[in-house]
Amino acid sequence: MDAKVRDVMTPGPIGVDYYESISEAARTMRDWGVGAVLVVKDQSLYGLVTDRDLVIRAVAEARAADEPVGPLSSADLIGVDVGADVSTARRLMREHAVRRLPVLEDGQVTGIVSLSDLASLRNTLPHPAELAELGRVTAAA
Repeated sequence: MDAKVRDVMTPGPIGVDYYESISEAARTMRDWGVGAVLVVKDQSLYGLVTDRDLVIRAVAEARAADEPVGPLSSADLIGVDVGADVSTARRLMREHAVRRLPVLEDGQVTGIVSLSDLASLRNTLPHPAELAELGRVTAAA
Protein backbone atom coordinates (compact mmCIF):
# COMPACT_ATOMS: atom_id res chain seq x y z
CA MET A 1 0.00 0.00 0.00
CA ASP A 2 1.36 3.37 -1.04
CA ALA A 3 1.95 6.05 1.59
CA LYS A 4 -0.33 9.07 1.53
CA VAL A 5 0.73 12.65 0.87
CA ARG A 6 -0.38 13.59 4.41
CA ASP A 7 2.28 11.18 5.74
CA VAL A 8 5.20 12.96 4.07
CA MET A 9 4.16 16.61 3.60
CA THR A 10 5.41 19.55 5.61
CA PRO A 11 2.30 20.91 7.35
CA GLY A 12 1.47 24.55 7.98
CA PRO A 13 3.10 26.24 5.01
CA ILE A 14 4.44 29.76 5.49
CA GLY A 15 3.02 32.60 3.42
CA VAL A 16 4.21 36.04 2.39
CA ASP A 17 2.34 38.94 0.82
CA TYR A 18 2.75 39.54 -2.92
CA TYR A 19 4.08 43.05 -2.23
CA GLU A 20 6.55 41.98 0.46
CA SER A 21 10.13 42.70 -0.59
CA ILE A 22 12.43 40.05 -2.00
CA SER A 23 14.75 40.48 0.98
CA GLU A 24 11.87 40.11 3.47
CA ALA A 25 10.75 36.91 1.75
CA ALA A 26 14.32 35.57 1.86
CA ARG A 27 14.54 36.39 5.59
CA THR A 28 11.23 34.61 6.17
CA MET A 29 12.59 31.49 4.47
CA ARG A 30 15.77 31.69 6.52
CA ASP A 31 13.99 32.30 9.82
CA TRP A 32 11.51 29.45 9.29
CA GLY A 33 14.10 27.10 7.77
CA VAL A 34 12.06 26.51 4.60
CA GLY A 35 12.92 26.54 0.92
CA ALA A 36 9.56 27.79 -0.33
CA VAL A 37 6.77 30.09 0.78
CA LEU A 38 3.28 30.64 -0.54
CA VAL A 39 2.56 34.06 -2.03
CA VAL A 40 -0.75 35.69 -1.13
CA LYS A 41 -2.31 38.57 -3.08
CA ASP A 42 -5.56 40.24 -2.03
CA GLN A 43 -6.13 37.52 0.60
CA SER A 44 -6.00 34.73 -2.02
CA LEU A 45 -3.27 32.26 -2.88
CA TYR A 46 -1.34 33.70 -5.82
CA GLY A 47 1.68 31.44 -6.16
CA LEU A 48 4.75 29.88 -4.66
CA VAL A 49 8.29 31.27 -4.50
CA THR A 50 11.33 29.17 -3.72
CA ASP A 51 14.86 29.90 -2.60
CA ARG A 52 15.90 28.84 -6.10
CA ASP A 53 13.53 31.45 -7.60
CA LEU A 54 15.25 34.09 -5.51
CA VAL A 55 18.62 33.13 -6.97
CA ILE A 56 17.62 32.37 -10.57
CA ARG A 57 15.01 35.09 -11.02
CA ALA A 58 16.14 37.82 -8.64
CA VAL A 59 19.89 37.69 -8.22
CA ALA A 60 20.65 36.57 -11.80
CA GLU A 61 18.41 39.34 -13.17
CA ALA A 62 19.92 41.92 -10.79
CA ARG A 63 16.59 42.81 -9.18
CA ALA A 64 16.68 45.14 -6.22
CA ALA A 65 16.18 43.55 -2.81
CA ASP A 66 13.32 45.97 -2.09
CA GLU A 67 11.28 44.95 -5.16
CA PRO A 68 8.12 42.91 -4.49
CA VAL A 69 8.54 39.15 -4.35
CA GLY A 70 5.21 38.39 -6.07
CA PRO A 71 6.42 38.69 -9.67
CA LEU A 72 9.12 36.09 -8.93
CA SER A 73 6.60 33.47 -7.87
CA SER A 74 5.20 30.64 -9.92
CA ALA A 75 1.53 31.47 -10.30
CA ASP A 76 0.35 28.36 -12.16
CA LEU A 77 0.31 26.04 -9.19
CA ILE A 78 -0.42 22.35 -9.39
CA GLY A 79 -1.77 20.95 -6.14
CA VAL A 80 -2.33 17.50 -4.73
CA ASP A 81 -4.99 16.28 -2.30
CA VAL A 82 -3.83 15.45 1.21
CA GLY A 83 -5.32 11.95 0.87
CA ALA A 84 -3.69 11.14 -2.47
CA ASP A 85 -1.15 8.37 -2.77
CA VAL A 86 2.49 9.43 -2.85
CA SER A 87 2.64 7.93 -6.35
CA THR A 88 0.15 10.60 -7.48
CA ALA A 89 2.40 13.35 -6.14
CA ARG A 90 5.41 11.79 -7.89
CA ARG A 91 3.47 11.62 -11.17
CA LEU A 92 2.34 15.26 -10.91
CA MET A 93 5.87 16.44 -10.18
CA ARG A 94 7.20 14.47 -13.12
CA GLU A 95 4.46 15.62 -15.54
CA HIS A 96 4.75 19.29 -14.58
CA ALA A 97 8.51 19.38 -13.87
CA VAL A 98 8.09 20.88 -10.40
CA ARG A 99 9.89 20.17 -7.13
CA ARG A 100 7.09 21.12 -4.74
CA LEU A 101 3.32 20.76 -4.66
CA PRO A 102 0.88 22.60 -2.41
CA VAL A 103 -1.19 20.03 -0.49
CA LEU A 104 -4.92 20.70 -0.41
CA GLU A 105 -7.54 19.64 2.10
CA ASP A 106 -11.12 20.79 1.64
CA GLY A 107 -9.94 23.43 -0.85
CA GLN A 108 -7.39 24.95 1.55
CA VAL A 109 -3.61 24.66 1.42
CA THR A 110 -2.61 22.59 4.40
CA GLY A 111 0.99 21.73 3.54
CA ILE A 112 3.69 21.37 0.90
CA VAL A 113 5.20 18.15 -0.36
CA SER A 114 8.65 18.32 -1.91
CA LEU A 115 10.74 16.15 -4.15
CA SER A 116 13.06 15.48 -1.22
CA ASP A 117 10.07 14.36 0.90
CA LEU A 118 9.30 11.75 -1.75
CA ALA A 119 12.90 10.73 -2.30
CA SER A 120 13.25 10.00 1.41
CA LEU A 121 10.61 7.28 1.11
CA ARG A 122 12.80 4.59 -0.38
CA ASN A 123 10.16 1.94 0.21
CA THR A 124 7.63 3.86 -1.90
CA LEU A 125 10.02 4.17 -4.85
CA PRO A 126 9.90 0.57 -6.00
CA HIS A 127 11.98 0.87 -9.14
CA PRO A 128 15.37 2.55 -9.71
CA ALA A 129 13.99 4.06 -12.94
CA GLU A 130 11.59 6.15 -10.84
CA LEU A 131 14.52 7.51 -8.83
CA ALA A 132 16.26 8.43 -12.07
CA GLU A 133 13.08 10.15 -13.29
CA LEU A 134 12.86 12.20 -10.08
CA GLY A 135 16.47 13.23 -10.66
CA ARG A 136 15.53 14.44 -14.15
CA VAL A 137 12.74 16.57 -12.66
CA THR A 138 15.29 18.12 -10.31
CA ALA A 139 17.58 18.96 -13.20
CA ALA A 140 14.74 20.37 -15.33
CA ALA A 141 13.05 22.49 -12.66
